[in-house]
Amino acid sequence: MTGIYAENSEGIFKKSVLEAASYASQISKGNVLAVCIGKPNDGEAEKLAKYGVNKLVVVDGITQFDAHTYATAIAKILSGEGIQHVVVANTYEGKSIAPRLAVFMNASLSTNVVDLPDTSNGFTVKRSVFSGKGFAFVEMLKNTKVIAITPNSTELKENPVSISVEQRPAESHTNSTQIMATSKAAGKIPLTEAEVVVSAGRGMKGPENWKMVEELAELLGAATACSKPVADMDWRPHNEHVGQTGITIKPNLYIAIGISGAIQHLAGVSSSKVIVVINKDPEAPFFKAADYGIVGDAFEVLPKLIEAAKASKN
Repeated sequence: MTGIYAENSEGIFKKSVLEAASYASQISKGNVLAVCIGKPNDGEAEKLAKYGVNKLVVVDGITQFDAHTYATAIAKILSGEGIQHVVVANTYEGKSIAPRLAVFMNASLSTNVVDLPDTSNGFTVKRSVFSGKGFAFVEMLKNTKVIAITPNSTELKENPVSISVEQRPAESHTNSTQIMATSKAAGKIPLTEAEVVVSAGRGMKGPENWKMVEELAELLGAATACSKPVADMDWRPHNEHVGQTGITIKPNLYIAIGISGAIQHLAGVSSSKVIVVINKDPEAPFFKAADYGIVGDAFEVLPKLIEAAKASKN
């Protein structure tokens, strides 16, 4: 049996959790135990069952996110069930929990995993390294393994099963005294989970012009992002900054508007499946990495893209 940590986002299991379920199901042929903290909304358990989870354990009684407390509760349940392969989504929450699970369960740990393991000779996983510039193949030697998979990197494969739901109380005490403060990002779609991202840079000339970027993103069902200088100037919130010193993303489509494409920015978006660049400078470095490029003024091109997006919905 394989286990997953099912991150509960205000009662909802997002796509990254379903990817973890699908990944775990393919490892164990459908025998998957999920653990979540807090009660999910009605119908959410069935979403997990669609991807091979046949048992969900809901931990009650933890009211604030604390990585140590979460990992302690999750590790106790998974160890008690004899779980040896644990899959988590490599989200902010997953990144803080995965190493603690590895310690508590005396497990090997691999993060930024982008493919199913090779079990033909041992247990080897493929990891993204050097800000997405390369890959490393890592053999996980311990019997118990914790695998953190990068969102949007693995295929969702349905494996419908029936699911049972069990509720268990949390431990009444913890040795942890540090509570991690969390805040909800303003965007509707988390950047790490977005399949489409519309991003912009200093070419937008000021924060007052971001309405066009937001309108295009809304029409495309996309998340919004920005370059580092834009975040540094407080034109946009820092949680939208993508790049080497910001968030690394892997959407199916990345649209860059008015961004030159310095290597630090490319490090965070180079794994995008399709990159579209809009820049009035034909020598902008970003065009070398682009699948499609438009040489033009963003203030002329964006309105036309918005109109085309509107027309496609009619």
